[in-house]
Amino acid sequence: MISVLPISNPSDLESAFAIRRQVFVEEQHVSAREEYDEFEDTSTHFLARFEGTPCGTARWRRTSNGVKLERFAVLAAFRGKGVGNALVKAVLEDVFNQQPEPIERIYLHAQVTAMPLYAGFGFVAVGPMFEEAGIQHYKMVLPGSAFNRE
Repeated sequence: MISVLPISNPSDLESAFAIRRQVFVEEQHVSAREEYDEFEDTSTHFLARFEGTPCGTARWRRTSNGVKLERFAVLAAFRGKGVGNALVKAVLEDVFNQQPEPIERIYLHAQVTAMPLYAGFGFVAVGPMFEEAGIQHYKMVLPGSAFNRE
């Protein structure tokens, strides 16, 4: 069973940071200085658990360009079990439930290997491929018709 909840205590936030450290810093060799940024305190963080074990994390925040989904990470042992799907679904539901005004854009920077996951939720790639933290990415946006609730 997979559960995904917004993080509301320091212990769960440390679990999320530990997952990010393992996936991004250790596995993908992203500099820890790049991985942790000034947006940690202004983002809404999530922790995924598989049968009670912390195994994935993500966050979202409002930017001048809309709502940005970020830092999706799933521990290697839990990939292919639906954790990534559960994270994207929970984050999008939270975004929709927390935004009192219309959302002008929902976007993310997707690692090339994760693009199919986001495409499954309606995200489409825009613009050229670019490098971020030494990893190839595409900007992906959720078309307006996918989230305008009228």
